[in-house]
Amino acid sequence: MLTILETLPAKFLDTPARDLHRILPGPTLIHLPGRRPQPLFVSVLQHGNEDSGVVALQSMLRAHAQRPLPRALSILIGNVDAARMGLRRLDHQPDYNRTWPGTERHGNTPENAAMREVWRIMLARKVFASIDVHNNTGINPYYSVVNRLEHTVLHLALLFSRTVVWFRGLPGSQTSAFAAHCPALTVECGKPGAPASEEHAARFLEACLHLAQFPTHAVHEHDIDLYHTVATVRIPTGVSFAFGDAPAEVNLHAQLDHMNFRPLAAGKVFGRSRLDRPLEVRDESGRDVSEAYFSSRDGSIRLQRAATPAMLTLDERAVRQDCLCYLMERLALPHSSGTAAGALCTSV
Repeated sequence: MLTILETLPAKFLDTPARDLHRILPGPTLIHLPGRRPQPLFVSVLQHGNEDSGVVALQSMLRAHAQRPLPRALSILIGNVDAARMGLRRLDHQPDYNRTWPGTERHGNTPENAAMREVWRIMLARKVFASIDVHNNTGINPYYSVVNRLEHTVLHLALLFSRTVVWFRGLPGSQTSAFAAHCPALTVECGKPGAPASEEHAARFLEACLHLAQFPTHAVHEHDIDLYHTVATVRIPTGVSFAFGDAPAEVNLHAQLDHMNFRPLAAGKVFGRSRLDRPLEVRDESGRDVSEAYFSSRDGSIRLQRAATPAMLTLDERAVRQDCLCYLMERLALPHSSGTAAGALCTSV
């Protein structure tokens, strides 16, 4: 399933994400040389409707057409079949970003075999850092997601945005798979199709390529807005839902995604439902904590405790394939670094 190349395919730099299936047979790992041999690893298009990473890479590589890259670069182009249709994934496919080493559901799939091979190859090449580029379907600021609170990782994250989310990690995600081996993060570039997002991602990737080494000094607490993801919110399987007033068992606010990255007090209303448990909420350990976070006793779906949501979306397909949102809390920057801070993350 995996194709491995040592040079860019012809026409790659001018091919939109929707048309990459014409020049790539499937997931493709491309190795490009650079002045520093330890490679930066960048994955894009793990979700087929999130193409800012592709555009950013194309822009950056065009700028280097007549000169060598400052560092070796390995690129994974992910789900070109879903990109052809403009979808996160096709109905028969697993989510590519749940098939990496550590997956709990997709261990015997061709996608898992491909991602395990990518992971093995990059570790053998002594990967310098791992960047996974994504978009959101809702209104969110630029932010990065880290699985470890080590200062090398946080310095890398701050090259993208001062907004950083610490998350234990989803089993089988790319960042979780690499986090123990190199500085690794996911970057969220806002909605796809926005030139400003693509330019921001391109500048970030260029900065990463020019890093000779990572700073060892501590990140200053005034330079970072750090959040901790504490729970994932989903619509229960089999429960109908809608945004606005369409007939459904759960009616969510029509502009729910405007709440992203806004601190919400207990009592904030998300929508309406007559169900006892209209939303399913699980903490980082997978425990059901629905009643601790939401109630619907009066027909209104209300927060039970203060929280800050991220990735709220109005895309019904994305809600079904992934989740409604994550809930976060602000986190003070730990004063320790290295293994001590990293150990906190055994629990994005």
